Amino acid sequence: MSADVFIIDGARTPFLKAKNAPGPFAAADLATAAGSALLARQRFAPDQLDEVILGCASPSPDEVNIGRVVALRMGCGLQVPGWTVMRNCASGMQALDSALTNIRAGRSQLVLAGGVDALSRAPLLFSEAMVRWLAGWYAAKTAGQKVAALRRFRPAYLAPVIAIMKGLTDPVVGQLMGQTAENLAWKFGISRDEMDAYAAESHRRVAAAQDAGRFDGEIVPLIARDGTVYASDDGVRRDSSPANLAKLKPFFDKRYGRVTAGNSSQITDGAAWLVLASTEAVERHGLQPLGRIVDSEWAGLAPEQMGLGPVHAALPLLARHGLAPRDLAAWEINEAFAAQVIACLRALDDNDYCREQFGCDAPGAPAADRLNVDGGAVALGHPVGASGARIVLHLLNVLRRQGGGRGIASICIGGGQGGAMLVEALR
Repeated sequence: MSADVFIIDGARTPFLKAKNAPGPFAAADLATAAGSALLARQRFAPDQLDEVILGCASPSPDEVNIGRVVALRMGCGLQVPGWTVMRNCASGMQALDSALTNIRAGRSQLVLAGGVDALSRAPLLFSEAMVRWLAGWYAAKTAGQKVAALRRFRPAYLAPVIAIMKGLTDPVVGQLMGQTAENLAWKFGISRDEMDAYAAESHRRVAAAQDAGRFDGEIVPLIARDGTVYASDDGVRRDSSPANLAKLKPFFDKRYGRVTAGNSSQITDGAAWLVLASTEAVERHGLQPLGRIVDSEWAGLAPEQMGLGPVHAALPLLARHGLAPRDLAAWEINEAFAAQVIACLRALDDNDYCREQFGCDAPGAPAADRLNVDGGAVALGHPVGASGARIVLHLLNVLRRQGGGRGIASICIGGGQGGAMLVEALR
């Protein structure tokens, strides 16, 4: 189970911010575009893959096994299995971990794995009351029965249920993800000013990375049916500042809250892929690995504290390899909320928390110049199924840019989980 699993290449679409209407691309369109471009530059044919694994939290009803749909659309052929995984915010990372497991078990040698979501296309649903009324209406056979059904109808039944709001609400504790961020802000004494300052810095770092071309090598431009070209992430606000963000009202706890739309990740559409290979596949196809996945870890914790998931996954992973946060050249923590990232940093510095949860002293948080060096989801957006794959891909690019070394990509997961992946860049 310790066999090398190499990262050969990776690509993603631009992350496109939802704008109160369905976006120009369905999830399968996004994944197909990025995956086709990635496969076109490889030294093997698409039908030489052993499998395609795609993480997706919200596939459309006509693409439930979206991994198979996209594999066929990319030209992988009928004999290459395609399948879909779902672990909420970490679906893309779960796809990578599933590929890692299968390669180390000898079941696969060459795998395309990643994640996608088109959250702008999350559906509007009928309420349960409307569904029950419709059931009675369709069951009515006579004119009298239909008239009786019409009398039972209430206009309130037509109020739509916003699927994405239900999906972002934990059914166990009944809290929206943003409310769990409020919990962490209260637990660690995180002020509104700190959240807004972090959010503004995320936008500044993304803008600087765009200007320096640091995303160019990983982004595949998209072309819509009307000819519009989408070449870069469009959620970044270059005029973002703590002063501007301070004008926004709390969204999740309107009376006492501190979490706003401005210091939260954006609702976004996007896809990200990586090609993973065994040593045998590298030799067979003459591939040149960019890095390797060293190890991964999953953790569970209280759903109402889900934002601390990166800490709960990363610390056991570091301990297993005899590492401390300061030993890592770079660290990605997916920015679901500014408060959530700050809480993770506070937890890593908190002896009481680490002793209570892990039985050890606090190892210390990563330095600011090693964490999310090119910004994160507050500015880029968080297409739930894609983010876990994106942060692994970008972490590898950061490590290579810095001359090598190891880093961790970590993510919080709705439902009270965390995921972390230890990656090493190869010179």
